[in-house]
Amino acid sequence: MSEFIRVTEQPPQYRHLEKMSVQEILTHINNEDKAVPYAVEKALPQIERLVAAISDKMLAGGRLFYVGAGTSGRLGILDASECPPTYGVPPTMVTGIIAGGNIAIVKAVEDAEDDTRQGWLDLVQHHVSKKDFVVGIAASGTTPYVIGALEDCRKHHIETGCITCNAGSPLAAACDYPVEVVVGPEFVTGSTRMKSGTAQKLVLNMISTTAMIQLGRVEDNRMVNMQLNNEKLVDRGVHMLMEKIKMPDYEKAKTLLEKYRTVKKAADAYLKESH
Repeated sequence: MSEFIRVTEQPPQYRHLEKMSVQEILTHINNEDKAVPYAVEKALPQIERLVAAISDKMLAGGRLFYVGAGTSGRLGILDASECPPTYGVPPTMVTGIIAGGNIAIVKAVEDAEDDTRQGWLDLVQHHVSKKDFVVGIAASGTTPYVIGALEDCRKHHIETGCITCNAGSPLAAACDYPVEVVVGPEFVTGSTRMKSGTAQKLVLNMISTTAMIQLGRVEDNRMVNMQLNNEKLVDRGVHMLMEKIKMPDYEKAKTLLEKYRTVKKAADAYLKESH
């Protein structure tokens, strides 16, 4: 069997970067970045299948887990951490797990990604079950920590997906719903925090946003369940509520919103009392 070739690790067309001007460097990076959305577009059918499967699990009461190492793990944690404030869901509904534990969010943990068993053990700490869905994230598609986690999920009949930037990878083979966004070599050879990381972030945005819409956490185009954690969000929420219930009085709407804490709950309560 031929050796798996990681496109993400191949050298780019650019040479002697240290001899380039700042303008040249920025222009080349920008030109490379422009290719990322088109690579995501080609993967839309795969993304659709993945999101449909995730939404089915979550609508039935299941949770979503992201598993990754390094940049991939951090991106999963970022996406998961933004779901509660944006959509008002419990923090356990979407969880990001990174090789090496929480310290690896800000500091590299040597050899953590090479442990084939720890990914599953980390999932077990969250009492993962057949009700849940697990997405492995790895630009290379070869990270042992992530592959091992998905292989063990399969043994326990837990549905899985992945986001990778190489076609035909071992990671894709280990999951049920692979998403392969092939962005090509990085501007700096092997620096997958660049195009690959951007592609992963775009796909994660699609996954969580679409799933939350399917779960009824968005009305029209508004975050009616967002947490009101600062004055900017409170003000946004007040204006959303005023529009939704046709209330011209800002202070009255603000008092109502502060009582019920989300636009949806405040609107539902007001409309119920009005009738």
